[in-house]
Amino acid sequence: MVAAPVEVGIGPVSSSDVVAVARHDAPVRVSAEAMDAVAGTRRHIEALAASDRPVYGVSTGFGALATRHIPADRRTQLQQGLIRSHAAGSGLEVEREVVRALMLLRLSTLATGRTGVRPVVVETYAAMLNAGITPVVHEYGSLGCSGDLAPLAHCALALMGEGYVRDARGERRPSREALAEAGIEPVVLAEKEGLALINGTDGMLGMLVLACHDLGMLFTTADITAALSVEGLLGTDRVFAEDLAALRPQPGQAAAAANMRLLLQGSPLVESHEGPDGPIVQDAYSLRCAPAVAGAGRDTLEHARRVAANELASAIDNPVVTLDGRVESNGNFHGAPVAYALDFLAIAVADLASMSERRTDRFLDVKRSHGLPPFLADDPGVDSGHMILQYMQAGVVAELKRLAVPASVDSIPSSAMQEDHVSLGWHAARKLRRAIDGLARVLAGEALTAARGLDLRASSPADATAAVRDRIREVVAGPGPDRFLSPEIEAVVELVKSGALVEAAESVTGPLL
Repeated sequence: MVAAPVEVGIGPVSSSDVVAVARHDAPVRVSAEAMDAVAGTRRHIEALAASDRPVYGVSTGFGALATRHIPADRRTQLQQGLIRSHAAGSGLEVEREVVRALMLLRLSTLATGRTGVRPVVVETYAAMLNAGITPVVHEYGSLGCSGDLAPLAHCALALMGEGYVRDARGERRPSREALAEAGIEPVVLAEKEGLALINGTDGMLGMLVLACHDLGMLFTTADITAALSVEGLLGTDRVFAEDLAALRPQPGQAAAAANMRLLLQGSPLVESHEGPDGPIVQDAYSLRCAPAVAGAGRDTLEHARRVAANELASAIDNPVVTLDGRVESNGNFHGAPVAYALDFLAIAVADLASMSERRTDRFLDVKRSHGLPPFLADDPGVDSGHMILQYMQAGVVAELKRLAVPASVDSIPSSAMQEDHVSLGWHAARKLRRAIDGLARVLAGEALTAARGLDLRASSPADATAAVRDRIREVVAGPGPDRFLSPEIEAVVELVKSGALVEAAESVTGPLL
């Protein structure tokens, strides 16, 4: 199915627009109003270029070289040289969806009419996105201040017909070849345009938007895996009661508790241990406090979404052309607001995964599993069951704890101390992407283990958790002698990442929070 077009105008694009363009190749079109604003602002830049007054980015050098006046006949060289020199990325290629997200966000800022570029720059940038041409961007090169410089410079280099891209088929090719095949004429940059193409938080913001989208689904998945574990470990759902959650009015916790009540509704396993003579006085924290941790993560996610929404509504450039025509230097390109949100999310991800791993471990220990065989093995001693699955989780959780160390508290001065404090927001975003992948793997391990535990119980699970267990059974067989476990884990990882487990639960409960 072809994604609906995304209109880029003077106002902000939405988070859903970013996901649609980045992941689903939604076409973009720039509104006529935006093109008029771009053309109008460009006239201010051309007037300044014709004057004798030095203006940063128009008639001066950059960074620590801003005191150098550049004569008119060398300003095209100035802009082209800026892009060539700043396209200094190194390391592995960045994922296609990240590059497309940052390109859309840079296009959105250009379309505000606050950067001073010509309409042809906007049109050509949009044409590259629509042709599926993705510049090759490398892992290292941004300090998260003065813009995501190297990543954006590689995109601008492709706009000039230089450097390398991936075409719509994913083949790495010289940019000029791919542009020619798509019927796109390379742009020769004029005054201010090189700077306008690289001075933004678009890379870290694009990754924040994608992360928020993924985590919304993963937090719901965490409620589902926790519910599976509560049942499989003969826990109670009384602790998730609405009136108990209301005693602590944290909105995320209330949402998580509501999900778990729905998921466990009518569970014969839970009901069989509800009476006053039940063998367990209080469940372990990893069961009883699941909504507190998943809820705190949700509240963190809501904060991050607010930061992302504010940044999506921003026009980040330096200098910027104001509504009344002034060209002013500013510090809006500093990535601190985005970097802090990215780091905060990494903390929430690590803690949520840590709790999930603890629930998995309880299934495997006969002293805590309430009657399940050691390691859920078919013939313990001959079979090892899920013993090493928990090792996998433990290794991931250990890595997530390292990834939770904030990048934004660090700073390495650059540009001869002109840029003496940076956000490292790009680095915060890169490690968060790895952390989210790890969280999906830990939740998949819990889901696979809990489903096996449920199968080993005599009573039936709730309708919703049974639907999740049955969805897992479509790709992984039930309990039995030891099998090659890695493919089974990966199959459930895919169910987690695709949202299939959430869909299975919601087929019974209706929409979860």
